[in-house]
Formats: sequence, C-alpha cells, structure tokens
Amino acid sequence: MSQTVTVDSMHDSATGTWQYIVADPHTLDAVIIDPVLDYDISTHTISTHTADGLKSLIEDKGYKIIRILETHAHADHLTAASYLQTVLERDHGSKPPICIGKRIREVQRVFGQRYGVYDSELNAAFDQLMDDDEEFCIGQLKAKTIHLPGHTPDHVGYLVEDNIFCGDSVFNADLGTARCDFPGGSAKDLYHSTRKLLSLPDNYKIWTGHDYPSNGRMCPVPYMSVADQKQRNRYLSDIVSEQDFLHMRTQRDAQLKEPKMLHPSLQINIRGGRLPAPMPSGERTLTFPIRLETEHWGV
Repeated sequence: MSQTVTVDSMHDSATGTWQYIVADPHTLDAVIIDPVLDYDISTHTISTHTADGLKSLIEDKGYKIIRILETHAHADHLTAASYLQTVLERDHGSKPPICIGKRIREVQRVFGQRYGVYDSELNAAFDQLMDDDEEFCIGQLKAKTIHLPGHTPDHVGYLVEDNIFCGDSVFNADLGTARCDFPGGSAKDLYHSTRKLLSLPDNYKIWTGHDYPSNGRMCPVPYMSVADQKQRNRYLSDIVSEQDFLHMRTQRDAQLKEPKMLHPSLQINIRGGRLPAPMPSGERTLTFPIRLETEHWGV
C-alpha cells in the first residue's frame, strides 16, 4: 500500500507554470519541484514574489526541504531554485541540493556556447545530477527519477508513490502535450515518453508542469489520472498511432512562436537559477541575439 503524499500546488498565471511542494505528512520532509522567479520582460527586472510565496507556505506548514528538483532547463520561465536554496540556508540552516537529470550537460553545452556562459558557471550550477530510475526518499515516501525525453533531451519526471510529476511532457487533456521543436527535442521520443506515463496504473495522478485554461475552462488544473488522460487526451488515446502523433505534433509545432522569455530563461536555467556575475558597473547582463532582415548591411 502506498504512503499518503501531501502535494501543495501553486500556479503562476504569468507563465502558466505549476510549482509543487511534495511532502511526507508524517516526517514533514519535502521537496520543491520547478519553482518560478518573476521576470518583467519589459524592464528586464527579476523579483521573488512568487518564490517568497512558496517559502511562506513551507514555513507555515513546517516543512523541511530536502531537495529542489528541476524537471528540465525551462525555456519559458526562470527557475527560483538557487534563490530558494540561498534563503532556506540563511533562514533555516539547511541547504537543499538542486537536482536535475544527468543529461542537462548536453543542454548546457548547446546553450552555453550560444550565450557565452563560462564552463565554470555551468559546472557549479547543480548539486546533483540524477540517473535514470534513480531512487530516493522523501521522509518515508519512495521516489524515483524517470527519464521523459521529447520536449527536451534532459527532461525527467519524478515518481512519488502513486504520483508522477511529469514537467512539460504531458499537459491536460484539452492541451495535449508539450512542443518538441527546441534543440534536442524529438516528437518520436515524446511519443515513447507518453507511452511510459500511460503504462502506469490507471489511478496514478499525472501532475503537469503547465496549464493554460482555454475553451471556456476558467481554472487551471494541476493533475489528471492516468485513466482520464487515456480517455480524454486527443494526443494520447490508444487509437493514436506513433505516426499519427508525429504528424499532429510536428504540424502543431510549426505554428508555434518562440517563447517570450526564451533567452533569459535558458541563460538563467542552465546556471541552476544562479545569476550572471556582475559587470564592473555592478550590473548583471544577459545576451540577446538579433536578426537582420537584409543581407546587404554594408559592414
């Protein structure tokens, strides 16, 4: 029989991101999954209102955070992992390790070169790289890291008893699945990751990384059961073949725009949420590519 799991979910409406605190109600040991930093794209200002809300919840419930878990290097929001690690150590004397799947090194290489991030920053970004099927405990709860590639090659989910926190792989039924057109993404890999998720028992809960309510659905929903996903998700039903999935996903991805926060998100997230070192002026800077619409610039 599975242990009781306490899940506190917080939805960030600005980015559509679900953040989770997953706790053992007996020991109050807990983990944070995919926390969010606030970023104002018009002023390039980072703030911590959302992360501070997580911290307040942790303190109100008396949780002891033993890990901060990232499902992947997000391209649509900044992670608050490093900030929360710092304030938890400052205020409570414990420094929970920031953890992510081991294939983050592949993603760091690609985007570190693109944005000119130093290897020393990348090597220090995460405290623990999780192996496929690596088991760990949250108090008395059994947990496991599950490799779920497709959206990104480094993508993992976290299975805690009869709950799977699947990040940006499967979304709620009316949305389908995540996109696969980022570097290293693969619709074929995502199809097989969805099969892995749907092979879990029907009563297991699939907790998603995002929700964007639409079509009259007003409130974001953090999870659906495996059975409900099988029955209601048009991308995932048993009648959808691998070829059908690849066609649907590829066609859909071709219509999607680049995430608004792509460049700041990736530069911060491959650093584990740590900020770039300050310039001599005291300012911290990020890199943004520009595109020329003419081949005849004259320089």
